[in-house]
Order: sequence, then C-alpha cells, then structure tokens
Amino acid sequence: MAARKRKAVIDESYSKLDEHCIWLHEFFLSLRKAGFNNDNALWIIASPESYPEWITYKKPTVADIQKYLDEEEE
Repeated sequence: MAARKRKAVIDESYSKLDEHCIWLHEFFLSLRKAGFNNDNALWIIASPESYPEWITYKKPTVADIQKYLDEEEE
C-alpha cells in the first residue's frame, strides 16, 4: 500500500486564540501518546498549574478573544 502524501499548509495568520487552541490540542495528543487516558489528559490540560516548568503559558485575554469574535462578525 502506498503511503499517502500530506500537503503542508502554512498559515501565518493565526490569532493568539488560535495558537492557544492548537497548543492545547497538541499537548492533549502528547499526553494520550504517553499513555494517559482521556479523562486524565483532559484534567491535566485544564489545570495550568500542572504544566511543565519550561512551558511559557500565556492565557489569552478577554481582548484577544473579543478581537477574534469581532473578526468573524465582519
């Protein structure tokens, strides 16, 4: 069976909210790959104090979220 070739999509227009969501998703997938079940992985990503020290976590502000919502309305 031939391997499927994936097309890389580069999008430089991610908002801070988009970046945060992508980071959470990747963190969740890494936890699942490491053997955590769904419940434990969700608990860990929902608890910022459980993040590793080397993670520079910056929670999106209300202004970031509002800016994203305003862009969708246009």
